[in-house]
Amino acid sequence: MKQSSALVIGVGAEQGLGAALCRKIAANGYHVYVAGRTQAKLDRVTNDIVSRGGSAESFVMDGASEADIMRLYDKAMAPPDAIDVPSLVVYNVGNNLQVPFRDLTEAQMLDFLRSGPVGGFLVGREAARRLAPLGRGTVIFTGASASLRGKPGFAHFSAAKAGLRMVAQSMAREFGPLGLHVAHVVIDGGIDGERVHSRRPQAAAERGENGLLNIDAIAEAYWQLHMQHPSAWTHELDLRPFKESF
Repeated sequence: MKQSSALVIGVGAEQGLGAALCRKIAANGYHVYVAGRTQAKLDRVTNDIVSRGGSAESFVMDGASEADIMRLYDKAMAPPDAIDVPSLVVYNVGNNLQVPFRDLTEAQMLDFLRSGPVGGFLVGREAARRLAPLGRGTVIFTGASASLRGKPGFAHFSAAKAGLRMVAQSMAREFGPLGLHVAHVVIDGGIDGERVHSRRPQAAAERGENGLLNIDAIAEAYWQLHMQHPSAWTHELDLRPFKESF
């Protein structure tokens, strides 16, 4: 029996959601294509997985580049004999930055749209082209509270995340009946990872115990989405700390 495989697109720091997803998937016996912008960061994640007895390889790419996305799928769809084509794809690309609306530039807006609905569309399109004909597979998109509402200073982020949500909904309605499970996860709250601790080190203390989303707990939820029986699929899942108001 061939080893299952997965693509995780948008992997950065070792203590980030992308890396946690890679570790979780690899721990369940999958070969993981660890994809992101920075070779050194990817290699740290990949080497950690391999040191634990898992199977992974780094793939440097721009998560919103059509050419890079095609290269990744081409590689994953022609694996070594012992590895199967992917059955799980996660699009975890994105960043956040507060910018007052009157200061927001066209370039900034376009950059956020590239990493949101445009990149998500390209990754989803290739999954639809290559996995849907097999009648199986899971595609998961990482969303945010901004997927559902706009806040002052975050018009660009909300536009990107809301657009990504609509890509996921459209895909789910079209390709779910063909056997491709498409899910969108709303991350509603701060993630307890390297980014928060480097940019807002006081955040964890302010929120208290379990006041930020644990990256391994998020990864577990993604894995459970992938493992769902086709008679009871979830399309949208929201995750938030128990202290978070909504």
